[in-house]
Amino acid sequence: MTTERVLVAVDGAAGSGKTTLSRRLARILGVPYINTGLMYRGLAAAASRTGTPIEDEAALLELARNLRFTLRGQDPIELEVAGYDHAALTSPEVESTVSTVARHSSVRAWMRDRQRALGADGAVMEGRDIATVVFPDAPVKLFLHASRDARGARRATERGATDAERVAAALRARDERDAVTNPLEPAPGAVVIDTGTLDIEGTLAEALAAVHRVWPARG
Repeated sequence: MTTERVLVAVDGAAGSGKTTLSRRLARILGVPYINTGLMYRGLAAAASRTGTPIEDEAALLELARNLRFTLRGQDPIELEVAGYDHAALTSPEVESTVSTVARHSSVRAWMRDRQRALGADGAVMEGRDIATVVFPDAPVKLFLHASRDARGARRATERGATDAERVAAALRARDERDAVTNPLEPAPGAVVIDTGTLDIEGTLAEALAAVHRVWPARG
């Protein structure tokens, strides 16, 4: 961990490339990579596992309080949800319920506090409201934008899906559900990067340029 807090907030819609960029950026900067979406996915998976109704806000909040989030691994250190592997967190059921789980205000408030604690010493943190709600004072704010077609193709590749149309339909439904909770707009001062027209190296270069304007010697 560095003596100077290096905090980068990365926002964007599902499939915009947040995970790929954030993980690489965290590795270069030597700070933890925190995917806040996994926290809500963990809660959706826990609700499925325990049969908790996803509309029951009080029950979901209690379930969230029993989840354990840790920072583990190396190059980079990453967020993990204890007891839930990648398959459990990316299942079709979780994909279809996570937006509903995440829209409850008390759940979001509890998660926000945990996210602030996890990023207190520095991180590259990604989500939909990191620069607007969780860390509005982040020195570097990045907002990733891409067309729905580009995001759908990327998500299909990430999931190893063979039915691109089904993935695109699921992403469209996810966008509509997410927009109810978090209308997606760049935070004031955010650097907007169009990941639909750039490959990962181009995206990374733009992100690092934003980082170097704040921390010239980093990375």
